[in-house]
Amino acid sequence: MQAKEIIKMEKITLIPNAPDFVEGVINLRGNIIPIIDLKKRFNLEETEGDKNTGIIIVKIEDVDMGIIIDSISKVVSISNSDIQPPPPMLSGIGQKYIKGVGKLEDKLLVVLDLEKLFTTDEEEEETASADS
Repeated sequence: MQAKEIIKMEKITLIPNAPDFVEGVINLRGNIIPIIDLKKRFNLEETEGDKNTGIIIVKIEDVDMGIIIDSISKVVSISNSDIQPPPPMLSGIGQKYIKGVGKLEDKLLVVLDLEKLFTTDEEEEETASADS
């Protein structure tokens, strides 16, 4: 995954019959970008957007996608060697989306597996049944 840029919130065009966590799409300099709401993906309480709400544009498997963010204070890089596997006591639906826990200075950061996050449950079921 590669973070490309952070933009201000734009008008999102809805997509009929899309998964709940897909807010819709935006047109970013002629490119159609799907926009994902992680709060919906993780069944978290939704908040009203404000002037700090934005979209982080990421590239996953050669596809640009946007993730809605409440705010951002700074962008940091963390090396793979600084990421440890998630603790075994983590459970629930969110565990499969956690790549690991990283340490940056004196802070712990939960590192998400965005490739899995952007796979719908139906796609996961199809992949699992094809592997059987």
